[in-house]
Amino acid sequence: MTADAATVAHGEQSFASDLVSLTKPRIISLLLVTTIAPMFVAGTPTWSAVLWVTIGGYLMAGGANAVNMYLDSDIDDVMARTRLRPIPSGRMTKRAVMAFGILIATAATYLLANFVNVLTAALALSGFYFYVFIYTRWLKRSSPQNIVIGGAAGAFPPLVGWAAVTGRIDLASIFLFLIVFYWTPPHFWALALNKQRDYDNAGVPMAPLVWGVRETIDQMVYYSFLLVALTVLPVCFGVFGLVYLGSALALGALFIVGVWKVRAARDGGWEKPSWWVFKYSLLYLALLFVAMAVDRHL
Repeated sequence: MTADAATVAHGEQSFASDLVSLTKPRIISLLLVTTIAPMFVAGTPTWSAVLWVTIGGYLMAGGANAVNMYLDSDIDDVMARTRLRPIPSGRMTKRAVMAFGILIATAATYLLANFVNVLTAALALSGFYFYVFIYTRWLKRSSPQNIVIGGAAGAFPPLVGWAAVTGRIDLASIFLFLIVFYWTPPHFWALALNKQRDYDNAGVPMAPLVWGVRETIDQMVYYSFLLVALTVLPVCFGVFGLVYLGSALALGALFIVGVWKVRAARDGGWEKPSWWVFKYSLLYLALLFVAMAVDRHL
């Protein structure tokens, strides 16, 4: 291969890598767990349905993430953890990123509507609009409640997976929506505690900057207890059985212990336990949803 050909190949590879990075694949991996697992909770989906929901779900979430990077490109440039993204680094233009995001979200809507059902497509698209307009465009820069209310965007995947199998939304799917909704604040605030300088530089009113560290941690404790109580509630309605109940209690107890360690820390000692809570919360939600599917099929 000549030097020029190698340069072109490297450029194409870098461009492809940037397109993938715009979708935030690591974040989407958890969203897909909370989409696919509810399909097996709702019934026994065909593998073609799982495939189309996986593809459509990835493209819809990826489109929302790309549009988010377009809208947040100004603050991404001043935050250490985001300044290497394609737009602030100068590797891609804002117009190209916006076009890419809209294109794959449109493709996702078509695929879900045609190969799954219209309700599934509508719910996925609703999550897209909620994330882009309610969270990113409105709440993120205007209120410390941004994560609380805006977190609803990340709670749409269980509804998408449920509707893909049943063609409807019912009480059980609402429980799954609420579990993700109440999981989001303690999960994200654990990260925000350690990224206060970034958010301060960007002018984003995250809870630790507006309420203070202690109040934010107290809110994490409050939401964590609500979350664990909520995870048990579906058992009372006969949605899940003992396998899920045991898993929910064990996972939830560890979650609360982690958050309580953050609260017990003094003089900045909350940084290490809050990082643990952030990382564990990702595993917690994934394992909880896997436990739901296992419980329904035993």
